[in-house]
Formats: sequence, C-alpha cells, structure tokens
Amino acid sequence: MSDEEDIILSELDDEELVAQMMDDLYDGLKDEIEEGTNILLERGWEPYDVLTKALVAGMTIVGHDFRDGILFVPEVLLAANAMKAGMFILKPLLAETGAPKVGKMVIGTVKGDIHDIGKNLVGMMMEGAGFEVVDLGINNPVENYIDAAAQEEADIVGMSALLTTTMPYMKVVIDEMIAQGIRDDYIVLVGGAPLNEEFGKSIGADAYCRDAAVAVETAKEFMARKHNQAAAG
Repeated sequence: MSDEEDIILSELDDEELVAQMMDDLYDGLKDEIEEGTNILLERGWEPYDVLTKALVAGMTIVGHDFRDGILFVPEVLLAANAMKAGMFILKPLLAETGAPKVGKMVIGTVKGDIHDIGKNLVGMMMEGAGFEVVDLGINNPVENYIDAAAQEEADIVGMSALLTTTMPYMKVVIDEMIAQGIRDDYIVLVGGAPLNEEFGKSIGADAYCRDAAVAVETAKEFMARKHNQAAAG
C-alpha cells in the first residue's frame, strides 16, 4: 500500500485498529501506539483488554520472531519502547480497575557483572506480557535479591550473568535462599550467554531461559502451574 502514512487510526473500526496497533508495535512506532491506546480507551475499552488484546498480543508476535531470528535486539528494543508508551497510559487505569496481574518478577544482573542488555530485554518483554517487573540493575549481591523478593512479594526471581566468572554467583543466591528456608517461595529463572540448561539444573534454578522470548513463555507456564496448585490447595 503506497499511501501507508494516510492511515487515520481514529477512522478504523476496533478490529482494524487492533491489527494496525500490532503492526505499529512490531515496527516500534511509539506515537501511534499511544494514539491507538487512547482511541480504544475513548471507545470504552477496558484497560485490561487494551493491554492483552492489542499490546501483549502484538509483543507476543515480536517475541516469537525474535526467538526465530527474524527480529534482532535493536528492533525488539524499539517495539518494547513503544509498548512502554502504551503501558504508561494504561498503568494507572489498571491499578484503579484492579486488573488481574500475571505475576511479579524481581530481576537483576549478579554481583561482579555489569552487563544489562539481555536483562533489560527480558524485563521489557515480561512487562509486555503483563508481568510487573522490578529491575534491580547490575552487580547485585545476594541480599539485594532476597530483600527485594520479600519486599515486593515477588513470584519470580530472575538472575542474569554474562561472564563465566560471575555465573557461579547465581548458586550463592539460591543456596542462601535454601538456607533461609525461602527457596520454595519463588520461581527462580536464570539466563545469560555462557549459561545452559545443565548449569541451570546444577545450581537448583527452576529453569534456564535461552532468551527473552523463552523467559516470558517459561514464566507464564510456571505462573499457570502456581495458580493451579493454589486453586487445588
């Protein structure tokens, strides 16, 4: 379509608008996402529906294409940024309506490690999937994780390491959780370039996540299981 720029969002019906927003999110168009979000709200959409049907659905496609090597980190960051703009509008409204939360995650890079691109990407993608994310930043000693997890009443603790020398610190955190008798209170996910599944198992993490898209899928699975157990119990 040659007159791409002539699309007027407010003239689209709901279904077309949602489809267009998913495209705009994919292309990382922040202003269009803000506009689309506001239009849907003006039309009486529930904030939670805007979040799940337009933004989360759009980010899911981004996540899959990132996982399959069709999209790369810069494009995903742009999409996540556009998503954040929509979230900024929705957040206060979601708080008012008491919308169901998918879960809460505390995430940070471990002590001695100052890499954060992968961690930031996971955080953004998790927010994109409807999780609440508390980012501890880089170079986190064990007490940062444990204090934040307790304070935030987190469901998930995520640890990232990009160096073979800082990887073992993840075990220090998990061992301390075991020592304090709180290990089973949290879903522990680990990730980073030098890690693999075997390492994740050996240190007692719940799962190793190869990339941000896998982290989101894994987190959702664990949360679904947790909800089922709670319902059963």
